[in-house]
Amino acid sequence: MQNVQTVDPHLARQLVLDELFDLMLYRKFREISGPELHPTLDELIKVEGGHLAFWQSLFGIEISELNPARRFKLQMIVLVCRLFGAPAIDLILEAIEIHGIRKYLTLWKENKDNSIGKAVRGVLEDEFKHEDAIVSRLKERIINPDRIRNIFLGLNDGMVEILGAVSGFFASFGQNSLVLLAGLTTAVAGSLSMAAGAYVAVSSENEVRRTQEEKARFLVGGTGEEPRTEPAIQSAAIVGVSYFIGASFPLLPVIFGAHTALWSILTAGTIIILVSMALAFLSGMDVKRRALTNLVIITVAAGVTYLIGMLVRNLLGIEI
Repeated sequence: MQNVQTVDPHLARQLVLDELFDLMLYRKFREISGPELHPTLDELIKVEGGHLAFWQSLFGIEISELNPARRFKLQMIVLVCRLFGAPAIDLILEAIEIHGIRKYLTLWKENKDNSIGKAVRGVLEDEFKHEDAIVSRLKERIINPDRIRNIFLGLNDGMVEILGAVSGFFASFGQNSLVLLAGLTTAVAGSLSMAAGAYVAVSSENEVRRTQEEKARFLVGGTGEEPRTEPAIQSAAIVGVSYFIGASFPLLPVIFGAHTALWSILTAGTIIILVSMALAFLSGMDVKRRALTNLVIITVAAGVTYLIGMLVRNLLGIEI
């Protein structure tokens, strides 16, 4: 059986640093938050302090300071929470909870049969029984997976599709006013189409869920609670508005007089990476992987549509 002395030193250091980061963040949150959050943060600080002491004792390493990258991340998160207050703190608390559980689940699966796996299992049980219960006592669960999905879907599709359209229009038309007109028309049509699609999809999901829950209530007897459904109109509005906001970024350089797709690519590319990183963090996804995936997507979309526009202009003789 593997013992803790044979564990990768880098992994051991990362585990300790992660717990130290969470502990320091919770302490900062307590300094800048109101008294309504203090009981929750006090309990989180206690739990996280126990995790830190456990890993330090297990690996025989003492770390009292964060590395530069984590220090910068801590400062940025605290700055955002100072600006936006308790709602931002609630979001970050839930995001950290999700990240922590996913990280330890992955680590446990990779080390089920050794001493690290047993240690991680104990931490996971603590995460499930304590931290989830603590954060769940907040007045409202702010991170809604459906809401994040809808926002991300709208923003992502709007930026990628309109960036691709603008690239193709520049290659075919080459005239700023025509690109702007075609781009705006495409953006409006796309946002309405996305909103309608989201409305139909959510309505169908709600109907299926309602039927299944009513069937279950019939089989067991009794009235039970009413089925919990997602508001279809709200989802449609979120997707449609998010799509149009996303679509506006590739169009902004065109509005200000750009005559090539380069500025649209740079603007939309920067925004989509930032948005991807923020949403990936809040929903517990791998931030680097999500940002890289979207960077590849927009590069391919812009390249392919620009090539199609050039082919239309040069081979088919369509030119304006």
